[in-house]
Amino acid sequence: MIVNEKKPTDLRTADFYYDLPEERIAQHPAEKRDHSRLMVLDRAAGTIEHRRFYDVLDYLREGDVLVVNDSKVIPARIYGHVEGREDAVLELLLLRQRDLDTWECLVKPGKRARLGSRSVFGGGILQGEVIDLVEEGNRIIRFTYDKDKYENIYEVLNLIGLMPLPPYITEQLSDNARYQTVYAREEGSAAAPTAGLHFTPELLEKIRAKGVAIAPVMLHVGLGTFRPVKADRIDEHVMHSEFFSVSKESADLINERKAKGGRLICVGTTSCRTIESVAREDGTIPAMSGDTGIFIYPGYRFKAVDALITNFHLPESTLLMLVSALYNREKIMEAYEVAVKEEYRFFSFGDAMLIQ
Repeated sequence: MIVNEKKPTDLRTADFYYDLPEERIAQHPAEKRDHSRLMVLDRAAGTIEHRRFYDVLDYLREGDVLVVNDSKVIPARIYGHVEGREDAVLELLLLRQRDLDTWECLVKPGKRARLGSRSVFGGGILQGEVIDLVEEGNRIIRFTYDKDKYENIYEVLNLIGLMPLPPYITEQLSDNARYQTVYAREEGSAAAPTAGLHFTPELLEKIRAKGVAIAPVMLHVGLGTFRPVKADRIDEHVMHSEFFSVSKESADLINERKAKGGRLICVGTTSCRTIESVAREDGTIPAMSGDTGIFIYPGYRFKAVDALITNFHLPESTLLMLVSALYNREKIMEAYEVAVKEEYRFFSFGDAMLIQ
């Protein structure tokens, strides 16, 4: 077993910093989803291999189960203005559905969204009222629209909303489908579970043909996944909670494969956090839904996850801390140095890593 040089309680956020040239931040997806690069880290051998993503098939074994997050990104960024004041422009990011048409939102500028204030979006198609204030300055907003004309708020958002690309992506996305996994199903995420962007329907068919099962779980990606770590000591950071669901069908499939010696391989940190949120001490997975604020960092003992497919993450992020927990902080930071040197593409539209 590999042990970090520092105890988990001694780790600082600065221990997860690395220097990344700006040109290494991918501004657009690879031309073909599965043609992105793949760095393979073998924990037992301590080796690094450089492949293409479609080569992931070579590392999967008959009997394994691949766990994917099938949450679908919604066009969650909308623009409007304070009711009666067209010069008082507002930008909203819908983060989390609270009840039917009530959402927790990030509002810019927040001073224009006081308790009780009303706003208008999409030229009047959508209206909102601030009904509560919550942590980090977010607002709870109740939306109204013509329900005789629109079936639900998602239909409205598809008309007036924009894909909520991360701030480090400055180029416009020509095809919104490229910020969606090919298996996305349930609407609700404010950001894509980006490790899954590398899969194509054809690659998934090849994976199934090899005898690897694919088990969908769901975690609606919100600020909890990307919230910056402001604490000096990582064990003082608190995650936002996010809604997840594991169906009985997926739980049974995972448990069946694990019982027969198959590996549980998570696609993305959101799938990993979902599995580890519900896993029992013996590694079995129950069907469950609810909220999770699990924060995985070095020192964490994984109960169910055996391997992980993930992207290259921001310096000092909770995502980088999670992958360091699965392997070893020093080894991960060394791999990131190699990735920079070998000119891998980083972040949401970047290349991938397999930790096995």
